[in-house]
Amino acid sequence: MLVNKAQPRQVVFLFVLVYLGAFSALASAADWMRFRGPNGSGIAAESTLPISWSETENLKWQVPLPGPGSSSPIIVGERIFVTCYTGYGIDADDPGVIADLTRHLLCIDATTGETQWQRSVSVVLPEDPYSGFITEHGYASSTPVSDGQQIFAFFGKSGVVAYDLQGNELWQTSVGTESGTQHWGSAASPILFGDLVIVNASEEGEAVVALNKVDGKEVWRAEAEGFASLWGTPIIAKLPEGEELVIAVPGEVWGMNLATGKLRWHAMVSEARNLCSSPVIAGDVVYVVGGRDGGSAAVRIGGKGDVTDSHTLWNNRQRGKITSPIVHQGHLYWYAGGILSCAVAETGELVYRERLSSSGAADRDGVRGMDYASPVLVDGKLYVPDRRGNLYVVAAQPEFELLATNSFESDPSDFNATPAVGDGFLVIRSNQSLYCISAQ
Repeated sequence: MLVNKAQPRQVVFLFVLVYLGAFSALASAADWMRFRGPNGSGIAAESTLPISWSETENLKWQVPLPGPGSSSPIIVGERIFVTCYTGYGIDADDPGVIADLTRHLLCIDATTGETQWQRSVSVVLPEDPYSGFITEHGYASSTPVSDGQQIFAFFGKSGVVAYDLQGNELWQTSVGTESGTQHWGSAASPILFGDLVIVNASEEGEAVVALNKVDGKEVWRAEAEGFASLWGTPIIAKLPEGEELVIAVPGEVWGMNLATGKLRWHAMVSEARNLCSSPVIAGDVVYVVGGRDGGSAAVRIGGKGDVTDSHTLWNNRQRGKITSPIVHQGHLYWYAGGILSCAVAETGELVYRERLSSSGAADRDGVRGMDYASPVLVDGKLYVPDRRGNLYVVAAQPEFELLATNSFESDPSDFNATPAVGDGFLVIRSNQSLYCISAQ
């Protein structure tokens, strides 16, 4: 059952109107200001990128990072923002003292690679220990988000922290300090709508929480058991009557009122115990690719109450794992376990399954590591990263065509982050370094 705890804020709608009118002036079409770019689609605006690179080819710059992280970089004008962590959980054999865990937000010049500023956030205890799946992704797995004027970073139990573009801290707010039953750590990324910072705080409190971006105060909190075991990031759906929040939870897709957090509609999809991937939307249809014990589905947005029978276009057992899909020209693409899959978006019918990585989901140490990074689409090409640092360029078409395979042989660390796409450049992050790829 969904429980809503809303605080009356009549000014929310006014801020939304101001946002819709002013945001376009702040954001360049080339900016990539949240997880997976515009509305989490993974699809870039017009950009020309090379399809091949290495340490000696089309590498604009490479900078070392102070610590690892699975969060993706974002691009705001001439700045790149990325998070990482230090002090604890770096070495599985000797993780250290958990009280020393520190998260960092870095601001990096997109042209030169120079660090303009770095800010640190101390851990709020108790924190999940460095064990199990946390050893796979670490303590900086949530991608920051920006409105072009401020940066909002989510650090799980340590809360959401807001900065201006010069690195001045504006506020820090907790969204919960609980732990999920699996103790897999935090990973969902915040998004923005109007004057709201919206956070999937499923691990921290089985809730989705909306904060006022000006002061960090809670506007509404929607709690539900269905939010347990959920690490996906919500998206915004546009309806004739206005926008709504769409989030995929294990076994269902939900549409929620953005002003109050109340549930508007829901549709049952393949049953699942957990869900790591995020939904995507094309037109009036939201697509979900589930994990190892779930399935895939296409659901038309809108309606009221249970819309399973009236709005579900298809529902099958095609599975992904952790990464999120892309919809392009009537086809759905996703990558998991070293395999790129393509299906017809209208019907869910599988078109192809092609192996890209010879070792599948196993990482370089032969452990249970899985691919965490999601593909991005640029100029009709899929840029598909794997955990070992390979990045495959594949034609985004129903006939499989591998165009290039790239890697940085000198970097042995994990590549868990989805790339960010700028105007003529691609930003890739590993646990060790940040890379800028450009033909210019």
